[in-house]
Amino acid sequence: MTLPPKAVIFDCDGVVVDSEGPTLVMLRDDLARHGLDLTIAELEAGYVGGTVETCGIKARAAGATLPDGWAADFYSRMYAMLREHTPLIPGILTVLDALDAAGIPFAMGSNGTPEKMQITLGQHGLVDRFRGHLYSGQALGRPKPAPDLYLHAATQLGIAPADCVVIEDSAAGARAARAAGMRCMGYAPHGHADRLAAEGAIPFTRMDDLPRLLGL
Repeated sequence: MTLPPKAVIFDCDGVVVDSEGPTLVMLRDDLARHGLDLTIAELEAGYVGGTVETCGIKARAAGATLPDGWAADFYSRMYAMLREHTPLIPGILTVLDALDAAGIPFAMGSNGTPEKMQITLGQHGLVDRFRGHLYSGQALGRPKPAPDLYLHAATQLGIAPADCVVIEDSAAGARAARAAGMRCMGYAPHGHADRLAAEGAIPFTRMDDLPRLLGL
């Protein structure tokens, strides 16, 4: 029997809100315009889980001729796109309801900016649902795969890292959870479970299954 965690820390993009797909399409098209042709699968393997700034560093190293100020411009266009509509991941409200019913606190640890979380979560009334526990790796200056973001979230929740479970969809995030000494559940609805498992995460494919997997 799985013992429920004492706290749960969620990644944001691709776990709570379905923002990664359109963002990756935008990134693919942007990089192609600047001389680097990558498939969505290649972007998922090498770029998901980082920041726009780290994506730019990797892209330049791979041959993209990105102009100065590219990251800030990309953020502006991405925010405009996300404001139009960012759907929730199917089943995530069921997970939050189950945690609330069990009295288990939860937080968000995202590599996205605070502004991005406000844009995507705010559309669905989830900013208040997280009760102020929205933490940005960029704002902390230590984005994933560094463990600092998840350790900070655990400290703010008042729960020991070993008693927390992280919900992630990227290898970088799973690596951060492992480095923080936290159990990690790896959401992999479209494959790539092997990359998450390689970082110590326990893969699952349906968000509706998560309450059971957490022992709720």
